Amino acid sequence: MYLIVGLGNPETDYANTRHNMGFQVINKLAKEYGFDIARTKFNSKYEKAMIEGQKVILVKPQTFMNASGEAVIEFVNFYKIELDKIIIIYDDVDIEPGKIRIRKSGSPGTHNGMKSVVHFLNSEDFPRIRVGIGKPDENTDMIEHVIGAIPEEEKTQLVAGIEKAKNAIIALLKNGIDVSMNQYN
Repeated sequence: MYLIVGLGNPETDYANTRHNMGFQVINKLAKEYGFDIARTKFNSKYEKAMIEGQKVILVKPQTFMNASGEAVIEFVNFYKIELDKIIIIYDDVDIEPGKIRIRKSGSPGTHNGMKSVVHFLNSEDFPRIRVGIGKPDENTDMIEHVIGAIPEEEKTQLVAGIEKAKNAIIALLKNGIDVSMNQYN
């Protein structure tokens, strides 16, 4: 069983921000396979499903970004999920909009949501998909960039990144992480 977690912030004010790329990927995946993320458990919205012959739990923590690990560890402990079957999806300012990066493990970098996940799992050894949102311009601070409104001209690139991340998850479930990394990195 795979635990696929999209990181984001739960309130509608954040729904269409760069910081909610993880939620957007989960929504896109659920829509493609015809189900809603409507159940609640462990301070999260979630759904259990079959995707490409694999049992999955899709999760959108409702803890706010900086406490995402609290929700993740509850699912991991309850369902006895191995680290290599956890996939965390989140935004990354060091990647251009429209691009993604898949890794088997690694540090959380400066991303507070990932820092929380790493802290609660007590490990960096789990797959992750980083969805590029790009760096802010010199006139915009980082917080405004990640949780502020997205200019129209940038939305197409971000949607392309969401689509790539969704497709990368499907490839991972079908053929494993190495194939997915070769195809999408």
